Amino acid sequence: MVIDEKEPRTFDAAELGTPEAEWSSWNRSLPPLDLSRCREMIVVAPHPDDEVLGVGGLMSIAASAGIPVSVVGVTDGGASHPGSPTLTPDQLVDVRPREARQALSTLGLDVDPIRLGFPDGGVAEHEDELARALTELLSGGPGTWCLTPWRGDRHPDHEATARATLTASRRVGIAVLEYPVWMWHWARPDGTDVPWSRGFEIDLGERTAGIKKQAAQRFTTQVAPLSDHPADRPVLPTHVLERLLRSYEVVFA
Repeated sequence: MVIDEKEPRTFDAAELGTPEAEWSSWNRSLPPLDLSRCREMIVVAPHPDDEVLGVGGLMSIAASAGIPVSVVGVTDGGASHPGSPTLTPDQLVDVRPREARQALSTLGLDVDPIRLGFPDGGVAEHEDELARALTELLSGGPGTWCLTPWRGDRHPDHEATARATLTASRRVGIAVLEYPVWMWHWARPDGTDVPWSRGFEIDLGERTAGIKKQAAQRFTTQVAPLSDHPADRPVLPTHVLERLLRSYEVVFA
């Protein structure tokens, strides 16, 4: 499935979305991802937390196997709480990358994300600039994997990041895998608008799944309320985390 529209299809993040019970009863038949083919892993994240929520388990497994893992942060996440009386966008820009470093450390990665500083919520307006920046950053040869959000994730920053990453990766000639994040919210297991035929599964096992859950809790500004004010409610409430912190992950090749 090729999705290149610059006008993303939308979903309502305030709704409960597809319940995890529906996903847990899914009789999936995705082939396992063969990590033995990977020599280096570069993960591109639109916001601090997407890399952990999408492929935190895969990154942890790769690091444990001695595969070098690096992270590129497209934005610093300053727009996660518009109207918050507790944290300003500038304060979030300071806090959220620190949360990401703590989460990556929990996963066993000694890595400081490369921060590109594009505007949170405005990546699509800078897509060509982002593609140029990624073209300069991405390098490698056979065995280098670049991971980016799925191009059909229905979040404008995710889709723009995917398009820019795909463009840059084609320019430098490295393989791309796409990881879904918000897809689990709006899609269905039998949905025809998801490229399941390109899907691969990563079995995390109990230990790695537990580590990923611990890492996700490092994103305090996203998983817990900043205050009792409605604008300070969690971006990632329990029902969202249930879908993202399972014992498996999925990527599209």
